[in-house]
Amino acid sequence: MNCATLCQPPMPAELQPGMQSGQACPIHDGNPMRLTHLAILKRPRAILLAMIGALALVSACEQIPDAALEPQNTGPDKRSDESVQLQRYYASVQTKLQTQGLLRTDGGGPDVPFTATTLAQNFERIALFDEYAIRGGRFVAQQTPSHLRRWERPIRVGLLFGDQVPEAQRAIDRENVAAYVRRLSRLTGVNMTVSNANPNFHVMFLYRDEQKNIGPLLRQRIPDLGQVVIDEITQSPRNTFCVAYAFSDQNNSSSYTSALILVKAEHTDLMRLSCIHEEMAQAMGLANDSPTARPSIFNDDE
Repeated sequence: MNCATLCQPPMPAELQPGMQSGQACPIHDGNPMRLTHLAILKRPRAILLAMIGALALVSACEQIPDAALEPQNTGPDKRSDESVQLQRYYASVQTKLQTQGLLRTDGGGPDVPFTATTLAQNFERIALFDEYAIRGGRFVAQQTPSHLRRWERPIRVGLLFGDQVPEAQRAIDRENVAAYVRRLSRLTGVNMTVSNANPNFHVMFLYRDEQKNIGPLLRQRIPDLGQVVIDEITQSPRNTFCVAYAFSDQNNSSSYTSALILVKAEHTDLMRLSCIHEEMAQAMGLANDSPTARPSIFNDDE
C-alpha cells in the first residue's frame, strides 16, 4: 500500500499489506516531463535463492499444476504463442510463491509484530531512499538517500486495456483498481478518482503482443513521454512482472504530475492484484524497498 501525502505521519499499520514488492530508481530522461522514479516488480529474491538451491522455477514449457490457471486463447484475436507461454510462466511463479508462503494477504500475525517505532523506521527507509542509482548510463543497485515525493494535485486514474483483454477480466481489473483508489484516497487524503477524462495516472493492462506495439498510442496520449520509457515498456523482459514510472515538473522534482503503470495482462488473479497494489503505491511516492518492512508490498521476500 502507500502513504501519498508524504508530510503526514509515518505509514499506518493499515498501509502494510502482504503482497510482493518491487524496485525503485531515480532517472532523468532529459524531456520537459521529468521521470523521477521507476519502480519494477521483478522475480523476488526468495525465488532466486530457490533457483540457486536447485529448486528452479517451473518453466514456460512445463505443466502448470492447477488446470484453472491454464490460459485461454480463444476469441477473434488469438494471442501469440509467446504470450500464451508467458501466461503459463507467470502462473507457475504465482504457484511457487504461494507454496513458499509468499504473496501473503493476511495482513500479518504473531510472526510479524510491529510498533510505532518500526513503522516510522520503515517509512524513512522506503520514502527517503532510492534503491537504485545510475552509473555509466545503467541502473546499479545502490541504496541512495533521496527526498520526499508526493502528489500535490488531484489524481485522475485512467485505465487502458489491450484489445485482447477479455471483457470479464476488464471488469475485475476495473473494480480492483477502483477499490484501491478509494482506499488510497481515504488513507492519504489525496483527491483520487477513476476517470478516462484527461487522466494523469495511467494504468495499462496489455498482453505481450499489444505491449510491443503500444508506442504510437503512448506518444499520442502522453506527448512528452521520452523514447527511453517507451522502449522500456515495449521491450520489457519476462522477469519484469510490472512497472511504474512517476514524472514530475522540471522545476520541482518533489511534486509528481503524472504516472504510467504497465501490468502485464498475462498475470493471473493474485499476481495481477499484487502488481496493481505495488505499482500504484510506488507511483504515489514510496520509491524504495526494505527487508525489515513486513508484512508489506515493499518487502521483496513477502
